[in-house]
Amino acid sequence: MALHIVLVEPEIPSNTGNIARTCAATGTHLHLVRPLGFSTDDKQLKRAGLDYWHAVNIEYHDSFAELEEKYKGSRFFFATTKAKKYYTDFQFQDGDFLVFGKETKGLAPEILAEHPDTLMRMPMGDQVRSLNLSNSAAIVVYEALRQLGFPGLH
Repeated sequence: MALHIVLVEPEIPSNTGNIARTCAATGTHLHLVRPLGFSTDDKQLKRAGLDYWHAVNIEYHDSFAELEEKYKGSRFFFATTKAKKYYTDFQFQDGDFLVFGKETKGLAPEILAEHPDTLMRMPMGDQVRSLNLSNSAAIVVYEALRQLGFPGLH
């Protein structure tokens, strides 16, 4: 098993490329939920992922509901600035899905409303609305991996 990062309708290719590189470095599976705000042939996407794309286990989904149905019974955690709990308040397990929304709007209100108990946020001051998507994904996946003892990593 492995952890999973889910990007719901990502818009900026370099963020997705950076997250793909993090996935390659950590053995984390990457799920991209359409529509994407870029082409998967995008030069910025490929450049940000460097030459690690071959090491990324990646799946594409036409909707978040489709992904949830395929992985029914799995645990999903949702990053949002609207959460009351911090990402460090959760005990992550192998096989968990860490879900992130699009850069401009985050996750859809319907998705958040359906999962009120697993919404998580990163602490930050009032000077910004949110952290960069690729930074947020890296922060949470490394916390989950820390809790799991960094399996397979050295």
